[in-house]
Amino acid sequence: MAPAIMLAADTPTLSSANTGFMLICSALVMLMTPALAFFYGGMVRVKSTLNMLMMSFISLGIVTILWVLYGFSLAFGNGNRLIGYNADWIGLSDIGLTELWDGYTIPVFVFMVFQLMFAILTPALISGALADRVKFSAWALFVALWATVVYIPVAHWVWAADGWAFKLGVIDFAGGTAVHINAGAAALGVILVIGKRVGFKRDPMRPHSLPLVMLGAGLLWFGWFGFNAGSWLGNDDGVGALMFVNTQVATAAAMLAWLGYEKLRHGACTTLGAASGAVAGLVAITPSGGAVSPLGAIAVGAIAGVACAAAVGLKFRFGYDDSLDVVGVHLVGGILGSLLVGFFATGKGQSTATGVFYGDHGFDQLWKQCAGVFAVLAYSLIASAVLAFLLDKTLGMRVTEDAEVSGIDQAEHAETAYDFSGAGGGVAGTAAAALAAVHTRKVDA
Repeated sequence: MAPAIMLAADTPTLSSANTGFMLICSALVMLMTPALAFFYGGMVRVKSTLNMLMMSFISLGIVTILWVLYGFSLAFGNGNRLIGYNADWIGLSDIGLTELWDGYTIPVFVFMVFQLMFAILTPALISGALADRVKFSAWALFVALWATVVYIPVAHWVWAADGWAFKLGVIDFAGGTAVHINAGAAALGVILVIGKRVGFKRDPMRPHSLPLVMLGAGLLWFGWFGFNAGSWLGNDDGVGALMFVNTQVATAAAMLAWLGYEKLRHGACTTLGAASGAVAGLVAITPSGGAVSPLGAIAVGAIAGVACAAAVGLKFRFGYDDSLDVVGVHLVGGILGSLLVGFFATGKGQSTATGVFYGDHGFDQLWKQCAGVFAVLAYSLIASAVLAFLLDKTLGMRVTEDAEVSGIDQAEHAETAYDFSGAGGGVAGTAAAALAAVHTRKVDA
């Protein structure tokens, strides 16, 4: 996220161009949540498709209301190093229509809604780790509590001008720590509490619709340009353009690296690997893209592609059931992207800080990145596990075993994603009609 400094020596005035640009970026980031729903929805089995879509979609409702009521005030209001407490922003009251965000040329309302889309997406990312087994009502309550207790404070630490990580000099352009490490660590904390799916390591749990996965990944890639380039909060000095370029470059490198790893390790380049590799690259460049060169972005993406491809197998080695590899992609990718700033930062982008390979300050930036990574990881992991434990002991987080085996869509939503039973209703319906026609012909004969 862009540092809260003046863009020019003079008092800033509202820029219609930057305001329009940021509204478009906000809409692109909003698109990422339904895109994530498609991405995750295609990766689960048929019987869990709707539940997976809803676990992402419900965040659009819950977090929006909380952000208006108190979230924006606590995350970005004036406060201390840990939390904001600007009462004037509770319910978004006392914000003028043309009141500018701190030192920038866009209205406070525009900055608010851009940040809202980040707050919506982050808990939705967690849902992929919990596929097939969580009560929808418990998940909805978890989203509300997690956004309040975990996301809002961490966003303040990393992006608010008086947050401790911001003051320390931790570089996180668009959410490596606040979004991806935060969500990945939370996912790990929750799955350690609620346990494995029925049949984990025993039953095949393959994606039911790889075209849906590819569609979701493509929409995520598209929306991520708003996510990343928009985080400079304007388009005046080329940093946003650099981030746009690096987003494309790192994503391409990560996808190719993941596919190369797959080919060497398993003998095939899969569509799931292409989609997952692209997302790994998007995650890794998110914190670093405003500080590295395009060549550095290639390195960041390639390293993340190989490392995340290897990391998704850790769940089988250590026995934690991360259904859709949120830990392997978002936690590992977020950590790598955040730490690689300490090596590849050129000092010519969003910050004058340089990494080990470019500056004379040795490991100065790297240790700051390590501090930010460790603090967010530890806090999110512990706080998320505690929230999940409390909900599990009170409401119960998991559906019954029968509901999980028969299908969480029907148990939790009284619907199914696909109707194969009606006349002409898909492959099964067509096959049934054909068999009936054959039977009729035999009877007539």
